[in-house]
Amino acid sequence: MTRLQSYLCDTWQAGTGDGRALVNPSTEAVVATTSTAGLDLGAAVQHARSVGGPALRALTFAERGALLKAMARALHTHREALLDVSRDNNGTTRGDGKFDIDGATGTLAAYARLGQGLGDRTFLLDGEAEKLGTGARYVGQHVRMPRPGVAVHINAFNFPAWGTFEKIAVAFLAGVPVITKPATATAHLTWRMIQILVEADILPKGSLSLLCGSAGDLLDHLGAQDGIAFTGSADTGAMLRGHDSVVKRSTRINIEADSLNSAILGPDVGPGSDLWHSVVRNIVKDMTQKTGQKCTAVRRILVPESAADALQEALVEELARVQVGYPLDRSVGMGPVATASQLRDVRAGIHALTEEADIICGGTDPVDGLHAEAGKGFFVAPTLLRARDAASAEKLHELEVFGPCATLMPYDGTAEGAGDLMAKGQGMLVSSVYADDRKWVGALLPHAAAWNGRVVMASKKVADQVLPPGMVLPNQMHGGPGRAGGGEELGGLRGLEFYTNRTALQGDAGVLRKLL
Repeated sequence: MTRLQSYLCDTWQAGTGDGRALVNPSTEAVVATTSTAGLDLGAAVQHARSVGGPALRALTFAERGALLKAMARALHTHREALLDVSRDNNGTTRGDGKFDIDGATGTLAAYARLGQGLGDRTFLLDGEAEKLGTGARYVGQHVRMPRPGVAVHINAFNFPAWGTFEKIAVAFLAGVPVITKPATATAHLTWRMIQILVEADILPKGSLSLLCGSAGDLLDHLGAQDGIAFTGSADTGAMLRGHDSVVKRSTRINIEADSLNSAILGPDVGPGSDLWHSVVRNIVKDMTQKTGQKCTAVRRILVPESAADALQEALVEELARVQVGYPLDRSVGMGPVATASQLRDVRAGIHALTEEADIICGGTDPVDGLHAEAGKGFFVAPTLLRARDAASAEKLHELEVFGPCATLMPYDGTAEGAGDLMAKGQGMLVSSVYADDRKWVGALLPHAAAWNGRVVMASKKVADQVLPPGMVLPNQMHGGPGRAGGGEELGGLRGLEFYTNRTALQGDAGVLRKLL
């Protein structure tokens, strides 16, 4: 039995007590245990601030980039073994595991390149110097300096690799040390990846800490120069916003929460066209990839009434091809959800949605997975529902079923009708729009831009190039307004803003040129 330890103050430390068990969601067998009871988290915060912070801030952007590159290489060397860990603690297929792990190393590599491009600086200029006086001598210059605190990263269970390292990459390039806390249920992969980096001996002292288990009193030790970057449920995000460190000490917080993302078909998209096939392909991938456990997954499918039956038929046909089971080989197209509680929540959520929608395929019945013992594993069938009246529905626009579940929502075909339905989600990470009619897209765009952090616009000329909306890229922003948390991550250098402080320096132009 593996006992996962935390890495604090540059040492591996085990919590006391039995701790919590981590299981294989395909077999329900225990794969590891972990505990943080008895660990001194105040000391861990102080060590990261006083040792890790100065070590990272002393490095130039190019040197920080080189560190990120070395981290990516070290992790990639162990890729195959990491895929096995992901399968047996996260329930991922090989493709889903690669999506997570390669997303982590790819983001590290992307920010490594950004660091190399920034060169030998240690902080960022923000805009050009501006004349403030009657002459040219007295000027103002905005700069962005790394904050002399620690970044606490609280990550969701669904992406223990990518979710962890996309945050670390940005913080490290900014010059800020990290304490990362993965969701306990799927922490085995994060723990192994941090272990690989520690064994590679490439991390500056104090720069990276791992808390494997409950957060305990960690947030109580944060102050004005520290930051919290959270990914998870809207309810937990709301609780974090009310923490004393945030309310009384102005600890910075960034929240990326759940959302009811939309796929929107324009009235000009006909069955059999390249764009139609792109719609079907992307929706099915988003519903089943990571067993639908993605914050970017499509939850609401807005389709003109005239095309609703045809799209329903196409989606049902493709979803029927997806084999659910223990991902021991490539015949399995979708694994289990991550935990027993997730399975209960998914089933309860589907049942709740049936108050306003009909189940077209899938549902709440138990599923025996391929390669799994009968009655074991947290398996659920890909589930498609169809709204009876999307415009008057409430739960369909409020309740996110965090699994392989989406709802068809027929609408009148107008941009206004689509925009009104989409906006009922009250804030999304991403919506995808499939249409060639530029006037129609132009009418929809103000609605889409107001309620989404990212809008994927697909047309026939780029149908073969459009990435699935669930593909989060390091050079594009990840986040969204309202229900989605109101936060922003990644976006290239935009991501560094959370970890730096913008200051206006006013003084002699000659002096500023020498300092900056």
